[in-house]
Amino acid sequence: MKKLLKVSLRQNAIFIANASIIGSQKELKGTTSVLVANLSKLGFDVSEPLLKALNQTSPQFQLEVLKTFQEVMGANKNWTPLVKGWDVPTGETITDHIITYFVNIFGGKGTRLGCGHIIPVNTFPLERYNGCPFCGTPFEFGKIENYGQGSKKKTLELLTEEELESFLKDLLTSKTALDATQVDSLKILLTALPLPTVQIGMKETLMIVIDTFIAQNQADKASVLFNSPNEILRYLWYKHTGFLQIIEPKTIVKRHAKNNKHLGTWLDTSGKARFEKIADLKLKYSRKESLMVAKWLNNLDLDADKACEIMHPKRGMWIRFIRALRLAEYSKRVGFENLAALLDTFYNKTYEVWQGKVNHYRLKSDDVETFRLLKQRPGLFARSLFANMLWFGADETLAAFSEVIDKVPARLVFTLNMYAQNYFNPNSTRAVKPLGGVAKHIPANQLLDMYDAEQLAAMQSKIEDLCLLAMKKRFEKIENPNKTMFIDPQLFKIPVAIGDRSDSIQDLPVALVGTRFAVEGDTVRLFMQWGQGLPAQHMDMDLSCQIAYDNSLDFCSYSQLRTKGCKHSGDMRSIPNRVGTAEYIDLNISKLEQEGAKFVSFVCNAYSNGSITPNMIVGWMNSNHPMRISESTGVAYDPSCVQHQVRITQGLAKGLVFGVLDVKNREIIWLEMPFQGQVVQELNLKGINALLAKLNAKLTIGNLLTLKAEAQNLTLIEADNADESYTMQWAINAANVTKLLVD
Repeated sequence: MKKLLKVSLRQNAIFIANASIIGSQKELKGTTSVLVANLSKLGFDVSEPLLKALNQTSPQFQLEVLKTFQEVMGANKNWTPLVKGWDVPTGETITDHIITYFVNIFGGKGTRLGCGHIIPVNTFPLERYNGCPFCGTPFEFGKIENYGQGSKKKTLELLTEEELESFLKDLLTSKTALDATQVDSLKILLTALPLPTVQIGMKETLMIVIDTFIAQNQADKASVLFNSPNEILRYLWYKHTGFLQIIEPKTIVKRHAKNNKHLGTWLDTSGKARFEKIADLKLKYSRKESLMVAKWLNNLDLDADKACEIMHPKRGMWIRFIRALRLAEYSKRVGFENLAALLDTFYNKTYEVWQGKVNHYRLKSDDVETFRLLKQRPGLFARSLFANMLWFGADETLAAFSEVIDKVPARLVFTLNMYAQNYFNPNSTRAVKPLGGVAKHIPANQLLDMYDAEQLAAMQSKIEDLCLLAMKKRFEKIENPNKTMFIDPQLFKIPVAIGDRSDSIQDLPVALVGTRFAVEGDTVRLFMQWGQGLPAQHMDMDLSCQIAYDNSLDFCSYSQLRTKGCKHSGDMRSIPNRVGTAEYIDLNISKLEQEGAKFVSFVCNAYSNGSITPNMIVGWMNSNHPMRISESTGVAYDPSCVQHQVRITQGLAKGLVFGVLDVKNREIIWLEMPFQGQVVQELNLKGINALLAKLNAKLTIGNLLTLKAEAQNLTLIEADNADESYTMQWAINAANVTKLLVD
């Protein structure tokens, strides 16, 4: 039940099963009042339907709800920073660190702390610290003192069994790849609810469904779901690494090695980490598992040439899997003739590769044959459209593409429309994120220099016109008896879930990458908590921010606790036993604006060897009311003030940008940009600007609904009682929003 409650909270609701309704009492029970009061302390209100339903549940169920919310909001975590009342400077200097270093090396008088370090007299004011100011080891802990300071509460709705089943269907049929939060919710729902009979929308989603069948010893049911060899490869790699996308082994090894590099060369363990990861990625399968995969490949409804062509891009990985699974041995058995033919064709390379033929004709500048081949695979034509326009000419390429645009998935059509402006700008850089890699910014296509500004503008305009016309035609074909539509103004600030999926889990009501949050007060407080449940050890994670001015950059981090408009709570470098530790940064927006700051990037890094620790929580708080800091412990966390938070789950990121404050507009843009950096100073501002440009170009949900209204002759009205009403609550379910992507 707790897991289902967490899934519902992500949808800004509380799930109450029919079996949990045990009464019909109309008067408000005392336990219900207590629950509502406690939820209010955490920053939540309840709607009237939810209140009535909660009132019919048992005290035990209500206690389970409260415990779940307290767990998600971190009410029982340790939020104690290094410094007590850290908004007032301690006066520590680099000289204090140097003196302490020499005293601990050569000996001297001072106070010996529990970590073994001696703190000399007249250096650090020890009464101000909860731990060792020299090594960042915590000794003292405090509880959250201030609740209910938040000025804006999140109103929770009721989620019924029928709505939960509908949510499961939405996830399964989503026309865009699920992000980490949706994947986690899908896994939970598949173990609690029966699998509905629906057409699964994405390959990554299919892997999770197949894994559910395998866990239930129903391999035969899983077998019929595979349509190609690479789907089988995707599933095997997912089970081996946890990645739903096929990330090459060399990429994982390279990233793992880079994460274990260190600024101090004597602490560099990248070589050792490389060999450990290579050993970890070695394949080993039992006879039972090998036979299962052999049957899957043997039962594929594909001829050997077609299957081998699909396998070709991952040929190196396939060779490893074929050997580890003993497929050559199974291919000699009676009944495995299809597998034998597949392996024979694969090893003898008697198949043709479609992409190779495309490249051949493209290099010969043979537009007729190139377009003939591309029209066979409209999705790949769409992905290479911009480059082909520069290579062959805009008119010829678009004429060929227009013949198959109706067969292109809607998500690709909108992607073309969104990114045309940036692509055809010769002065811009583009933000890309290779599989398993970090965000990169790449220069504009060199062929852009062949065209003048007017020609490039015309290309961009033609793409936008073609894509919008194609989508309007799709909407027009759908009969709609409705006459009016309401669109919540906030939906014009939320992008459609195409492209940049989040790799972190949001346990609070979810938001899409690129969503803009309005700042309510004058202070934004960043927070980071890590180490919950782990034994005491050195684990140095850093919370930092980068402040961008017109012609300069500034930082607030462990190496600079105070700067214009920013205050840091102190550098924690070790975690206590099982309870974790925390860091904060306060941003004074008025001061930053006064100093001329443009953007402030929110950053977390793993200073220790390795990647960012799993289950780290990062986010920000803000409120119209002043947010207090405990003078006795320095705890500055208040669940009711949390505007957004995420839980890090992937293990390949060394550094992560998790938000950007637009100082002038007083908005925070939620984004997720991994980068290879042990400290914030390694963050490249060009990458941030390229990603912001990419997010700004994305189609918003409001724009998509407006296009739908125009195509179906719906009148937009400002009342939410319209025939079609699209609210923020509706948009929380991103998988449901993808139904607007009409194919």
